[in-house]
Amino acid sequence: MLDILYRDEWLVAIDKPSSLLVHRSPIAAHEERFAVQLLRDQIGQRVHPAHRLDRGTSGVLLFALDRDVAAALGRQFEAHAVDKRYVAIVRGHPPEEGIIDHPLVRRLDPIERRQGYGAGLRDGLPEDEETDPDSRAGPAGSEIALPALTRFRRLATAELPHAVDRYPSSRYALVELWPETGRRHQLRRHLKHISHPIIGDATYGKGRHNRLFQTLFGSRRLLLACTRLGLQHPVSDARLNLQCRPGDDFKAVSRALGWDDTLLG
Repeated sequence: MLDILYRDEWLVAIDKPSSLLVHRSPIAAHEERFAVQLLRDQIGQRVHPAHRLDRGTSGVLLFALDRDVAAALGRQFEAHAVDKRYVAIVRGHPPEEGIIDHPLVRRLDPIERRQGYGAGLRDGLPEDEETDPDSRAGPAGSEIALPALTRFRRLATAELPHAVDRYPSSRYALVELWPETGRRHQLRRHLKHISHPIIGDATYGKGRHNRLFQTLFGSRRLLLACTRLGLQHPVSDARLNLQCRPGDDFKAVSRALGWDDTLLG
């Protein structure tokens, strides 16, 4: 049973658990459970995702209950008019705050290349942190860098007496993230770019740190969660602030590192 955060006659928002796909994806053809399917069966209505979260990312996921409302929500995301807040546990101690202004290329995976995925295709894309309306992949294989901006703030730090790589101890931080754009894997790629990858990220992260967290804390998830979406209701025009705390698995790691739950939002 999915945890429903908000519901009215036009919208429904859930707290998506880590490891759950939003919808069917050509790169996970063997999967049989998807948020779209589970929520449809739970509430007995068709649902239309307004944005995407990576499979490993947990947190606020918003759906519309008809296509017109979905289109109106899509326009807000396309205009970057939705306020998004994430929290993540990263390697190292980043600055107290900063802006990552680093263009990102829209990369196609091998399955997408074989199937000729190109500009404007959305529903068939693998999981993104957000829908990327400005993506212009062009012909299969081409790569065009698009502007990408993320603000961040460091909330807490920890140091563990475990040697990783060439260092005698290992440092970690809890960070708050606000993506101003919605490129594919933006937060994961931006944090890698500043040498503070997210723990549990098998693609952009550091395997030795990921394995340390598995050994110490039993954590096998991507430690990234969407904790807030702020937007205008597409029908009533009321301001909506959809919030949730990171999952218990995320909170358990945070507590083990000595951080107060209140930091998580």
